[in-house]
Amino acid sequence: MKSLHLNMYKKINYIATVLFLLTSISLSAQVTTQSPYSGYGLGNFKGSLLPQFRAMGGISTGVFRPGIDNTINIQNPATFSGINFTTVDIAVTGGFTQLKQGAAKEKSFNSTLSHVAVAFPILKNKTGLSFGILPYSELGYKFTSKQNIDTNSVNYPHSGEGGLTKAYIGLGQQIGDHFRIGGNVEYLFGNLLETVSTEINTFPTVNSRVQNKNSISGISFSYGAQYEIQLTTKSRITLGYSGSSSSTINSKRAFVVTQYLKSAIGVDEAAFDTVAFIENNSAKLKLPLIHNFGVSIQKDNVWMVGADFRTGKWSNYSLEGATPNQQNLQDSWGASLGGQITPDFTSVGSYFKRVDYRFGLSYDKTYIKLASGDDVKKMGISFGLGLPLAPNIARTSFYKMNVTAELGKMGTINNGNVQENYIKLHLGFTLNDSWFRRYKLN
Repeated sequence: MKSLHLNMYKKINYIATVLFLLTSISLSAQVTTQSPYSGYGLGNFKGSLLPQFRAMGGISTGVFRPGIDNTINIQNPATFSGINFTTVDIAVTGGFTQLKQGAAKEKSFNSTLSHVAVAFPILKNKTGLSFGILPYSELGYKFTSKQNIDTNSVNYPHSGEGGLTKAYIGLGQQIGDHFRIGGNVEYLFGNLLETVSTEINTFPTVNSRVQNKNSISGISFSYGAQYEIQLTTKSRITLGYSGSSSSTINSKRAFVVTQYLKSAIGVDEAAFDTVAFIENNSAKLKLPLIHNFGVSIQKDNVWMVGADFRTGKWSNYSLEGATPNQQNLQDSWGASLGGQITPDFTSVGSYFKRVDYRFGLSYDKTYIKLASGDDVKKMGISFGLGLPLAPNIARTSFYKMNVTAELGKMGTINNGNVQENYIKLHLGFTLNDSWFRRYKLN
């Protein structure tokens, strides 16, 4: 039986290594998103969720250690207080997207590094520290609109690329037996580049291109708290709150208008004239106030179910010098429901009883309202596995591979709008190790 277990661990470790290498190689193929809705606001908002929480529909605010392993819950820094091993979490993500507008369809695939996060205990396991880096938003789209002016047909190619990244450091503290608080200091940085061209379909004709770039960098803050209600020695209810402050951070804006020609075969030639050029024009980005509320009930190391509710005051968001799509946002809200089951984490006879099985549902009314008056809504289902890997010989290090799949849609094809159907795959690895511990010799 022990040999069978060892062979299973070896197979899982081998599969994990191969998948990680293959996914890492794919990163060089394409690393931007392809979503027309990323042209609103700061791009598609990513959230501070690791694959373990995405598999449960995104519940996290009221979740505290759903299994025997440490899990870094960036969404609620109060949970850092429960970290009792040095924990390292790294993941890659990829996704298939299908855009639909009427009878037209377009497919794409994108992949990128998801996050790197580290956490470890300090002050006798009552305080935990965490730091890491992860995407905050993604901008990526390319499409052409058309219009007839007099006898001429005019094309308007639109494109956008870039996004924001978040680096954070956070601290969580337990107060008494049931209450936890925590906070993150976050540094946001990145570029948002959007381009709109005007091209008349006659040759030769002078065309124009407008480029608007915002280089953003600054500090923001997030915070959280949890209160635990003990039901029995092995079961409890956890109530949680987390939020992000309404921060104002800096942006440097570059605005360029150029003129160019197209060759006889339709290829853009180099710009021959710069009509307008503004560089390093200071601007301010005002982020909205975000609230998250969560609750979970669990039997330790066996099962857990929970729910989250979130709101965002995006109507107060502003970015000086931004395009209308980046400015005119509405308040958002959303909800998630999910859970996790581990049949028997101590099982010797069955590897699959030691696996974490996760599931979830999510629904969001996003901050986007289209010109047609339609709200852009997002809904999805998710599921995943937490696969334990072989520990080291001394059994002081424990590893887990987290696999998550999200299936959903965003938007609608009604009124000539675009519907975005997606499948997102996440592959993460978690290490729990006893670093920084002082051993005593007798």
